[in-house]
Amino acid sequence: MNVKLFDSELKIMGVLWKEGDSTAKHIADVLKEETGWNVNTTYTLIKRCIKKGAIERSEPNFMCHALIPREDVQAAETKELINKVFDGSEDKLFAALLGKKNLSKEQIERLKQIVREME
Repeated sequence: MNVKLFDSELKIMGVLWKEGDSTAKHIADVLKEETGWNVNTTYTLIKRCIKKGAIERSEPNFMCHALIPREDVQAAETKELINKVFDGSEDKLFAALLGKKNLSKEQIERLKQIVREME
């Protein structure tokens, strides 16, 4: 993925990933409830996502469709985090996660499972 989305744009994408194709009005309604944004703010952000190639718009009703899968964004954001905060080292990120003292047993088991699947 070579489209950089800002946090506010990711909120727009989040609605589409969660609910599927939606009208701009529906996205605005959801984000008004979640964030308190007004309709104009949401519409401006949708238009920015369209310009970046993250969303496709169609008629009728300004229907929005996500062009970028959530997994692609997660992978790009994770890579950026690893490069920025952990000197490009995945194992440093993993060590930081494991170093948290408040991981639940379920979270620890999930991390172990991930490692086993990678072997």
